[in-house]
Amino acid sequence: MPYVQCQELVSWDPNFRFTWNDFKGDVPITSGAAATTASGITYRFSTFYENDELKVDYNVYAYFYPTKSWYKPKLCNDVTLLHEQLHFDITEIYARKMRKQLAETKFTKNVKEEIKKIYKATIRQLNDFQNKYDSETNYSRNLPVQERWVKEVELALEK
Repeated sequence: MPYVQCQELVSWDPNFRFTWNDFKGDVPITSGAAATTASGITYRFSTFYENDELKVDYNVYAYFYPTKSWYKPKLCNDVTLLHEQLHFDITEIYARKMRKQLAETKFTKNVKEEIKKIYKATIRQLNDFQNKYDSETNYSRNLPVQERWVKEVELALEK
């Protein structure tokens, strides 16, 4: 019998576009939402000294979690799918913001706490932005506003 590896997460990639088959989670019985995209930012880092100066090597990733993401087929369409894709794209935008902030930070010996503080601030900003996106687009139902968001997110990803 061949070995099949279950994909628990998907790294953001500019060529990856959602299909409904990517949403593998169970639909919560009590949820009024049509769909949920579970995405997040993770990081790892290491430190080293170069010419007696502390250096930090880091990686920041935006991930999509298929088994925690779900949809209700009777309530969803292509616009809903695009709306969900933008949630993942917005996560990547904030992963880039975190990378930029890490690159611009002069770390001290408290590097672990400093990175954690940057991460927590990034996640707070990301959550606020995701909520703003849902609110302004009325969860994809306001089509003109949804189209504006698509353009804005595409522009941000081109930078």
